Amino acid sequence: MVALAQALATAKTRQDVPAAMELLHRDMVLEAPAFGTRAHGPAANEKALTGFFASFPDYEVTLDGHATDGDALVCWGTVRMTMTGDRFGVTPNGRRAQLPVFIQFAFRDGLIARERFFLDLAELCAQSGVSTDVVRRKLFGAAALAPSVARIRTTHR
Repeated sequence: MVALAQALATAKTRQDVPAAMELLHRDMVLEAPAFGTRAHGPAANEKALTGFFASFPDYEVTLDGHATDGDALVCWGTVRMTMTGDRFGVTPNGRRAQLPVFIQFAFRDGLIARERFFLDLAELCAQSGVSTDVVRRKLFGAAALAPSVARIRTTHR
């Protein structure tokens, strides 16, 4: 399991989508809750990875540790990446962000069947010089606003 996770981290750091895809089960589910994304199956995963690397062209992840219960694996480490483009509705400062990451994996048939990729979106936005509120609205729409904030904005229009 650890070898598969490390191989995936290496492929993603090289932004080698075909190599990453070879490690994924045909029923692979890739989730990144911070970005509100969920991809299921080969075509969706390939599209998600390609889009992610377009937004973060210098993506690099290092895995520093892990824990397993025999069925699942959690890894933690550091991600370094520069937010680019307009996918998030903002103009980033061009600086490379560095932040902690943890990744939860599940496996099937000797391949990675699920990856949940967790990072702090607010910290990524802060290091990229952009508004977390604007990015969250772009990613999640009106649901990104806390109910009390949405109520205040609606009441005071």
